[in-house]
Amino acid sequence: MKRLTLLNTLLFVLVCIGCAAAATSTPPLPKYQGWTKSVRKVVTDKKSLFYGIHYIYADPKAIKGYQAGNKFPEGSRIVVEHFNIKGDNSSIDGPKNMVVLMKKDKTRKATGGWLYAGYTAEGKPSRLDPVKNCFECHQKEVAGRDYIFSGIADFK
Repeated sequence: MKRLTLLNTLLFVLVCIGCAAAATSTPPLPKYQGWTKSVRKVVTDKKSLFYGIHYIYADPKAIKGYQAGNKFPEGSRIVVEHFNIKGDNSSIDGPKNMVVLMKKDKTRKATGGWLYAGYTAEGKPSRLDPVKNCFECHQKEVAGRDYIFSGIADFK
C-alpha cells in the first residue's frame, strides 16, 4: 500500500512538473503598447503568410540594437501586431489577427538566440512552432541582420 501511495505521489509530481513546463513554454505577452512603435507596414501579396498590416514595437534594449545596426543585446524584445486588410483597401486596418513576440535569449540555440512566441489577437498563446513558423524564414532571409527583418528606418 505504501508503495502504491508513493508511486501515485511520484506520478502526480511528474504530471505537475510537465504541466508547469508546458505552461511556461510561451511566456505571457508583455505590456508593449508603450514601447517605440514603427511606421505602418503593409504586405499586399495575398500568398504571403504575413499578408496584411503590421506595427512593430521595440523595447528600449531593442531600439539600442536597431541603432547598432541590428546587433541586439540579451533581453531585447520586439512585438509585431498583425492586422487584416479591410476589404481591398490597404489604407484601412482591419481586425487584429495575431501578435508575435521575439526576445533575444542566448539559450535558444535552435532559433539563433531568439525566443519566438505567437499569440492570438486576444493575447492568448497560439501554439506557434518557433522553428517551422518563424526561424526557418528568419534564418534564410536575415541571418546577417541578427535574424530580424526590420531595421531602425522602420521607426522613423
